[in-house]
Amino acid sequence: MTVIHSDLTGGSVGTGAALDLTKARRLKENLGIAFQGPVKVGVFDIPGALAKEWLALPPNPNGRPNSDVVRPWANGMDITRRPRDMYIIDFGVDMPENEAALYEAPFAYVRFHVKPERDKNRDAWRRTHWWLHGRSGEDLRRALASMRRYVATPRVAKHRLFVWLDVAVLPDSAVVAIARDDDCTFGIVHSRFHGVWALRLGTSLEDRPRYTATTTFETFPFPRPNDMQRRTIAAATTKLIRLRNAWLDPTGASAAELKKRTLTNLYNERPAWLANAHSTLDASVADAYGWPADVSQEDALGRLLSLNFEREPA
Repeated sequence: MTVIHSDLTGGSVGTGAALDLTKARRLKENLGIAFQGPVKVGVFDIPGALAKEWLALPPNPNGRPNSDVVRPWANGMDITRRPRDMYIIDFGVDMPENEAALYEAPFAYVRFHVKPERDKNRDAWRRTHWWLHGRSGEDLRRALASMRRYVATPRVAKHRLFVWLDVAVLPDSAVVAIARDDDCTFGIVHSRFHGVWALRLGTSLEDRPRYTATTTFETFPFPRPNDMQRRTIAAATTKLIRLRNAWLDPTGASAAELKKRTLTNLYNERPAWLANAHSTLDASVADAYGWPADVSQEDALGRLLSLNFEREPA
């Protein structure tokens, strides 16, 4: 017998495809960790060359440097391709206009490039607070306040890729930021178990899977590893990242060669060393769940759904 679920997936009863993953619940333990990046609503992003000019200027009339409000910025392409050296003007969550104006060059830029469009915005708050981002990401900023780095993934991508971003980097709305700075969490979300869960629990844009903080991350039942298992996952994670970084930026590579070395191209090719590193990581995460390393995709989905039902819902 074939079953069709509300997410339009289906399959024969007894197969992984027949699992009704639409019944997965958001979990209390996962709340307040994953966030969509702030929504700009205006041309707040600037090229690195201009940002560096402003960062080199003398202090402003308030005695403060432009680095207070000019910070590195990353969108999905900076993750899947190569970093483009982009920055963003960011007056934070609620800086008053008179204080923002004290940062002369950034404020003048926003007044010239952003204000004319925001003056036409149908949202009253966005019209009157034109120097601030349309949605500031206050919860994300609060969650990252004590961290030095965080896990990031594009909301929409061909491959479900995760990278570390320095906490100084503001993520775009096209990025989901996970407020964790430990290698174990990174390894778990980059395992095949979270990957297949994300593929089934996320939405899609044309033929590209979409990752969400709510339906994808908050529903995922993480394993509860002991100290040894955490160390094993962390070791596999750091090795994977070290190998990836060595491939992305090899010593002596030309600009033309570097242009081709993107995470998307790497995962398109999936060379043996990358597959081996992921296999080691997957085995360590499977062990943390108490599963065999060769557990099938269908079986893993069924086990994950059962774990989801066992955990406290949000």
